[in-house]
Amino acid sequence: MSRRLIIGIDAMGGDFAPDNELLGAQLAYEELHHRGCDIMFFGQETTIRSAAQRLGISLSRFSLTHADESVTMHDEPASIVKKKRNSSMYQGIDFVREKRTDAFVSTGNTGAVMATGTVVLGRVKGVARPTIGTFFPTISGTPTLLTDAGANVDCKPRHLMEFAVMGSIYYSEIIGINNPKVGLLNVGEEPTKGNEVVLEAHSLLQQSGLNFIGNVEGRDIMTGDVHIVVCDGFTGNIVLKFAESIISVLRGKISGFADQNLWNKVRVATALPTLKSVLKDMDYQQYGGVPLLGVNGVVIIGHGKSTPFAIKNMLVRAAETAEHDISGKIESFLQHRSEL
Repeated sequence: MSRRLIIGIDAMGGDFAPDNELLGAQLAYEELHHRGCDIMFFGQETTIRSAAQRLGISLSRFSLTHADESVTMHDEPASIVKKKRNSSMYQGIDFVREKRTDAFVSTGNTGAVMATGTVVLGRVKGVARPTIGTFFPTISGTPTLLTDAGANVDCKPRHLMEFAVMGSIYYSEIIGINNPKVGLLNVGEEPTKGNEVVLEAHSLLQQSGLNFIGNVEGRDIMTGDVHIVVCDGFTGNIVLKFAESIISVLRGKISGFADQNLWNKVRVATALPTLKSVLKDMDYQQYGGVPLLGVNGVVIIGHGKSTPFAIKNMLVRAAETAEHDISGKIESFLQHRSEL
């Protein structure tokens, strides 16, 4: 019988820590327990136990590793390895390195998680720049993975090609679609468009062995016609933040429409079940956090304002990523490609 996987969680990371982390773990417990996974909290023990008692959560289902310090949003990302080795973030990632846990999730300082994960775990052989990818809902119902979503603001053509490789492997393993379609985000579909980096990346992707369908535009991200959209982290993060604002804008517009008069309130109330269903598909919480791809281990990064539901999905995503050995498959693909 294979051993149970252990998923670590930074209990001190998010804006509502440790409450939402505890509640999210409680929501995830049954599903993870049945698939052979356990959850380990990292953080200040007295704080976690006090919050658990207040929330009515039994910690007997979970394990807990005490960490004196926590990483704040004001901490310099690159300084965690030197100055905060006793933090819940560092300890959680170091446990992955030591193979005492199989994955780690955090809703803390995104830059700090990325920097610490890269330094402590090291890069997969053949990867120059680890990346983060995020899922977008689409009209077809099959999500699109955008990568890079903010880890690397300046990229070389080789980096974009690597993002495509890592995104394809992750998408294939997690979504279950073999040979997913890859598109390069550009200002036009023609192969002659774009800056020098994009033009060279286009050439590399044509020779990559991936299912590269050419350039795609911003309007193609949510159609479902492409599975992985590749871009630099500067562009990707702007796209991500814009997309995250859409739900609040739609809710505001709907609320404003309903406030105009009684008849509008009735019309909105009648359509409310449909509206909720549509908005649910566009909610980032459905997809949990984003994976840090290209490091020797599993790290999932979540939004600082993540709800318990989003954290539950982060934990499940971490378990899936560990089960599929994404890092090993990325290394194997890149090694095989280098030998050709």
